[in-house]
Amino acid sequence: MQKPSSLVLLGAVLVVSACARPTTVVTPPTPMVAPPAIVAGLPAVPAVRGAPIDVRVRYPAENQLLTSRDSNFVLGSIGTGDVSLTINGQAVPVAPNGAFLAWLPNPPAGALRYDVVVARTADTVRRTVKVRLPVRTTLPGSGKLRVDSGSVLPVRGMWAKRDDYVRVSLRAPANAIVMVQGSDSVLRPLVRGTGLTAAPTVPAGDGNGDANRDDMSSVFSTDLAARLLADSARAPRLVAIRGADTVRLAVPIIRALPADTRVLAMLRSTSTIGSDTDRVVNARTIVDGTYKWMLLNGTIVEVTGRAQGYTRIRLDGTLDVWVDNNDLVLLPEGAAMPRRVTGGFRVTPSAEWVDVAISTGDRPAHLVEPDGRTLVLTLYGVQANPEISPIFGNDTLVRRISWDQVTSDRVRITLTLSQPVFGWQSIWDDSRRQFVLRVRRPPLIDAANPLRGLTIAVDPGHPPAGATGPTGLYEGDAVFPVGEQVAALLRARGANVVMTRTSLAPVGLTERGVTARRANAHAFISIHLNALPDGVNPFTANGTSTLFYHQNSEPLARPVQDELMKRFGLRDLGVHYQNLAVARPTWYPSALAEGLFLMLPEQEAAMRDAGFQRKYAEGLVVGLERYFRIFAPVLQP
Repeated sequence: MQKPSSLVLLGAVLVVSACARPTTVVTPPTPMVAPPAIVAGLPAVPAVRGAPIDVRVRYPAENQLLTSRDSNFVLGSIGTGDVSLTINGQAVPVAPNGAFLAWLPNPPAGALRYDVVVARTADTVRRTVKVRLPVRTTLPGSGKLRVDSGSVLPVRGMWAKRDDYVRVSLRAPANAIVMVQGSDSVLRPLVRGTGLTAAPTVPAGDGNGDANRDDMSSVFSTDLAARLLADSARAPRLVAIRGADTVRLAVPIIRALPADTRVLAMLRSTSTIGSDTDRVVNARTIVDGTYKWMLLNGTIVEVTGRAQGYTRIRLDGTLDVWVDNNDLVLLPEGAAMPRRVTGGFRVTPSAEWVDVAISTGDRPAHLVEPDGRTLVLTLYGVQANPEISPIFGNDTLVRRISWDQVTSDRVRITLTLSQPVFGWQSIWDDSRRQFVLRVRRPPLIDAANPLRGLTIAVDPGHPPAGATGPTGLYEGDAVFPVGEQVAALLRARGANVVMTRTSLAPVGLTERGVTARRANAHAFISIHLNALPDGVNPFTANGTSTLFYHQNSEPLARPVQDELMKRFGLRDLGVHYQNLAVARPTWYPSALAEGLFLMLPEQEAAMRDAGFQRKYAEGLVVGLERYFRIFAPVLQP
């Protein structure tokens, strides 16, 4: 385990990916040199004329399952721009380089395909792409009673406290009566939800049939105490009745956790990257939800439930959260919960950070929240008793510490700083049995050369995953040359550069953050291109955005977004909080730029243009300069 004295600090990080070069363009644009002034806008799409017709539909793929409700996009390329294009009889514009993007109604259930027709003078080329729509059991309002057995809740493998309420539900015809029989043999009604469930697009078992307009289903549900679903000797059942028909279904048995003892577990991240400081367990508010807590390996917690691959753990008397099943190890039956009581808060400054050490006896679950010039540390399952709190060195960064016993087992500690929060690290010092919050000092900045001497982490986004444009340009390839230009511009300004990816090969998300932390980066910036999910109109939802995770990174995201907007001239999608894996490390501020949408033909073409790549890089670097100037000393006249 890494001790406070051995923690390695990091510099700044920026993400970018490389773009493949076009092979069929006949009239490529002349590469631009850095202009003396900012010129907003995208370069012209290079024209391809007279090339062979080569129809390639990038999305949807053959037999793709469409998840949209009524409309969806189709994108791809034809290899040449001097053609006309229709898809399912509707005219679709073709870009000068042969790329296309269409927004079309979903095909009817009886003809689940896109018929692509390309024409040039006497030549006609046809291509058909078959697709699928979601399949669901049809439940008519008459005839023999049928219910959807695949909709039964709860699912197998669920754990709960005996008095926890568990959702029991079933999709059945709206004119049926649905009840649940618990282990006490009592029949209790399930209540039909408001409104009928929309008819499925495709009936069960037929991906190409007509939509069944006879579906009259609804979801019936109730909440039942787990103890009534936990007796295997008297297994619970769902009962659906309509007229003389009755359908009975078994309800999966719930494991009811004991009411008189605790089930304890130790958190243990499955990651093998970095040290224990890097390997945190991410906890969420709901099953498969967004991350909120980054808990230390070795923290002992109470288990209060399990569902769908996640385990519910108790942080204190009023807060339960969810972690992946693989991120904990159950302790032997009868294991006791450690008592966590704080001593004094010991503040020890050093050249690059300030350590606030809190003796707790055992690792506590915790949350750190930055807010301007304050850091708020919440310790769960802890009682505070800080009689003496020495502050050494008369430190200029941590100006005040206050604490509050919010509940009987939750402590809130507020650190008031002399400067905006820059970075921090949560560490467990096993030798002293102390939780250490290491608060990083902002770097010393020269306003005239704000990046000189800093370490910046440049992160070309993807692979793995990533978007692909109409002509096949992959996001990971497209942003890589932008990252290389960012690195060159940073070095020219006197910065040290750490690239999280130095080739087109995949690099894991966790590895990127570990690389930056070990390099003691002062900032992390990630370079990406955007795409949309099924059912979102790309012609009205595209633009430029910059994302952050921790609040202390928002001041970095804003000038980056501003500089990209000046250069691109696209729709301003703004600065947003988003739960981003590469932005979760806390030692430095991080921002992730989504410069444009790779799925649009003219924006994909721009990412093949060396001049536009430089424009993207310049926006990121100037945004970094503007951010770091806020830490430069103000000279008095």
